[in-house]
Amino acid sequence: MKIALLDSGIGLLPAAAALRALRPDVDLVITNDPDGMPWGPRTPEDIADHALACARAAAAHRPDALVVACNTASVHALTTLRAELEPGLPVIGTVPAIKPAAAGGGSVAIWATPATTGSAYQRALINDFASGAAVTEVPCPGLADAVERADDAAIDAAIREAAALTPPGTAALVLGCTHYELVAERIRAAVAPTADPAVVFFGSAEAVAAQALRRIATVTSTGTGSLTVLSSGRPGTLPAAAGHYLQGRALSAPAAERRVQAGEHGVQVVPAAGGVHA
Repeated sequence: MKIALLDSGIGLLPAAAALRALRPDVDLVITNDPDGMPWGPRTPEDIADHALACARAAAAHRPDALVVACNTASVHALTTLRAELEPGLPVIGTVPAIKPAAAGGGSVAIWATPATTGSAYQRALINDFASGAAVTEVPCPGLADAVERADDAAIDAAIREAAALTPPGTAALVLGCTHYELVAERIRAAVAPTADPAVVFFGSAEAVAAQALRRIATVTSTGTGSLTVLSSGRPGTLPAAAGHYLQGRALSAPAAERRVQAGEHGVQVVPAAGGVHA
């Protein structure tokens, strides 16, 4: 069994680690785009072109499924990817887990990139799935880039700014960028003084991993737990920053040590079916 994961950078690590936790034998193909990142400032057409180039490189390795482990790419490239690759290669996208976060009826904060915050795409998800909840959209300028660089000082500064915009009493917090699940513990520590003490984090990694496995449930072959990395289409290695995070270290660990929870250092992130473009 082989599954490819696509993102411009290391935002795919949470989903990759979740797949390894569910199926330690799965062969993973990671396809990122260091030459073209970040994708966020690009036009939708340009994002689709870059994502398609990465997907084609991964498809040459004959995976059983492709996970688009990036909210931005899922918004702008999912249709293009599915048009070219399906039905031969199932493509699973990612969306912010707004629906399950709002289901509890409490106040919801959605942490996302500035490009996503306030976008028609995110507003449509809020209108469709959280119209009865008190929702606050929290822009997080620089956070994804800081996580990508493993810049601790910049990560903490960006989190502090976003935490200051998160209303007191927030009951549910949506991690609306796949990078943010890599620093879930830091986010919880920053919002703890003002949020509901029982604030629940909603991410997409585990749900996306589970959906990918469901889509290929009829595949009977097992893998060896191998890891293949493609950097802008070329053979590569995991970025050095990956080793800064629990999920990145889990991918390189021997099979006997591949045990990882969603989130960083034991912070639980609810696996939410609403975070998947099936």
